[in-house]
Amino acid sequence: MLKVAITGNIASGKTFVETVLSSKGYPVYDTDSMAHTILATSIEVREAFKDYDITNHRGEISREKLGNLVFAKPELKKVLEEIIHPEVRKEINKIFNFCGTSDIIFISVPLLFEANFDDMFDKSILVYANDDIRLQRLMIRNDLTEEQAQLRIDSQMSQDEKASKVDYIIHNNSSVKDFEKEIYSVLNDLKNNKDK
Repeated sequence: MLKVAITGNIASGKTFVETVLSSKGYPVYDTDSMAHTILATSIEVREAFKDYDITNHRGEISREKLGNLVFAKPELKKVLEEIIHPEVRKEINKIFNFCGTSDIIFISVPLLFEANFDDMFDKSILVYANDDIRLQRLMIRNDLTEEQAQLRIDSQMSQDEKASKVDYIIHNNSSVKDFEKEIYSVLNDLKNNKDK
């Protein structure tokens, strides 16, 4: 089984890549979804952030409130990651154990290098979109101000640094057709080289 990580900075187009691969019948998992599930039930997070307003009117942890807090205060972001990342690593290992019959398995890991998860994978793909494009997408998608969006972009390792660490780069700066063409090119290469 070839274990492939899909990474990319915020608003780069990872979800589209996941959708295309999934439509071709490949198992595709998303660590953001895992992190959201872990966060929703985490007593540790509630305890660590008890001095801050991080819940909604139903008493649930609000990802929006927590996000605004940790992106504005890097030291709190570190506290959150130290709780969530080990749990995500456990979930990835469970998936690998469960999907033993798949030829290729894809897991979307936005923080592949920031969280030091790269040692878990055989190959890695970076979805790359120019910073100005990502900023506009993020503001529209998440209804953020330019300042809020920029804080999220600045919190991640630069795309160029990631580009030097991955096996493949898929560019998402032009048309959907071009984007899909690059996805299929990488997929074909992975299929052809999975046993090497």
